[in-house]
Amino acid sequence: MRAGEKRKAESGKRCRLAACIFMLSAVLCLLGSCKQEQVSYDPSYKLALSTDSLAFDTVFTGFGTSTRRVILHNPNPNALVIESISFLKGTHFRVNVDGEADATRWKNLTIRGGDSAYIFVRAYIDPLGQDNPLIVTDELLFHYNGNETSLRLSAIGQDVTLLGKNDYSTAQHLTAKKPYLITDTLIFRGDLTIDAGATLYMRNNAAIFAVGNVTAGGTLAEPIIIRGYRTDNLFDSVPYAFASGQWNGVYLLHTGNEPRSYTLRYVDILSGNVGLFCQSENTEAPLPMLTMEGCRIHNMSVYGLVCLNVDATVVNSEISNCASYGVYLQGGTHTLVHNTIAAYFGYPYTNLNIHSAQREDVAAVFINNLSKQMAPMSTYLYNNIITGARKNCLVLAAPLPDYYIGEFKGNYLRADSINLPQFTANTYATDSDTVFVNNRYLYKEYRYYDYHLDSISPAIGIGDKQVAAQFPLDREGESRTERVDAGCYQYKP
Repeated sequence: MRAGEKRKAESGKRCRLAACIFMLSAVLCLLGSCKQEQVSYDPSYKLALSTDSLAFDTVFTGFGTSTRRVILHNPNPNALVIESISFLKGTHFRVNVDGEADATRWKNLTIRGGDSAYIFVRAYIDPLGQDNPLIVTDELLFHYNGNETSLRLSAIGQDVTLLGKNDYSTAQHLTAKKPYLITDTLIFRGDLTIDAGATLYMRNNAAIFAVGNVTAGGTLAEPIIIRGYRTDNLFDSVPYAFASGQWNGVYLLHTGNEPRSYTLRYVDILSGNVGLFCQSENTEAPLPMLTMEGCRIHNMSVYGLVCLNVDATVVNSEISNCASYGVYLQGGTHTLVHNTIAAYFGYPYTNLNIHSAQREDVAAVFINNLSKQMAPMSTYLYNNIITGARKNCLVLAAPLPDYYIGEFKGNYLRADSINLPQFTANTYATDSDTVFVNNRYLYKEYRYYDYHLDSISPAIGIGDKQVAAQFPLDREGESRTERVDAGCYQYKP
């Protein structure tokens, strides 16, 4: 046989072999497909849920939750027919099964072998008529081949007091009987009182403007909480509470010459745009007086605490993770004692993009004595921690810094060593310092920021004892009598 004829014959054999393989593959595929579609009534074949229980956190009665997804998988080679799907009770949950929300049509649903169906669940609880929360439960039952697979459902129902857009001309009193759901801007022109244990859930762009006196009297055991209204998760292990910019802010505004007093004790202001913005149009005494003790302002997409023409005393408070200034001071006399001011907002201290803003390259604390439109200014900082991602976290901007009125003593500062007469006995940070238990959000490890002191923290034992004697307990009630640590938290072994 000639060489050309031989090559032609071999080529023909390869083509016939390829055709046979193709035909065999098609037959096997067809047989496999048939098997996947062939219904089995074997009771040993079971369905599998991606989770056997679904728990919703606090559900505001009269409002539905976001939708959660559960996958119902058939891991078996043959198809299974779900004869019926039903609720055990059927009162508090809304379910869509594979695109069908009508429960009367949840019958004879076939799931091919190796295939899945999607179950979408949301909770909806009617008003309970009570102040205390109530746990509600149910089960979604799948019946097939004499088997029953169950998806357990639970939620915490809570009645709320709904506050829409309003302008209050008289004094108002917010209690702790049940939470408030604030959907828009509230303006309080009279005095505002908030009781210990009160919770204010703020919807998108909701804000509080207080023109009169404010008394918010939380305690260590019953703090006042002002936060975004979403109680569910963004995804996986990430609660909405960890995302900044969920609501607008709290604004304390003084427009006249009469005295004003703002007293906030154990108030947690979380995950908004602006934590606490205090401003007076008046530049002459008496300026409004802000007193903060045991408070926490955390995770703001703009500012933490702003004081403009306001006298302020801030003690035992944490102000942390603000995209812009943590503390901005301009006009007035400001005394900050035993506070933790930490600026580790966003990347690289978390690689999870859940914020509505990026961190600005500004100091954690900015003291601005350069404006001409402000009251006379002085600043006293004792036993604070001021640190963050930036090399210089404390800036004093004054025309003649040597003559600025104030004192800075016993602080731990991430800043250039400040050679001014007002700065004495401070400890300056180095890049190798480990100050806190955790200054990052490690979501895969389920670890969130923790600004308690690490065992090797350089802030341990550096505080001024004479100043600390006026505040013998830290934010959590720990004693400072034997050792004085900087910041609002004493180190606890």
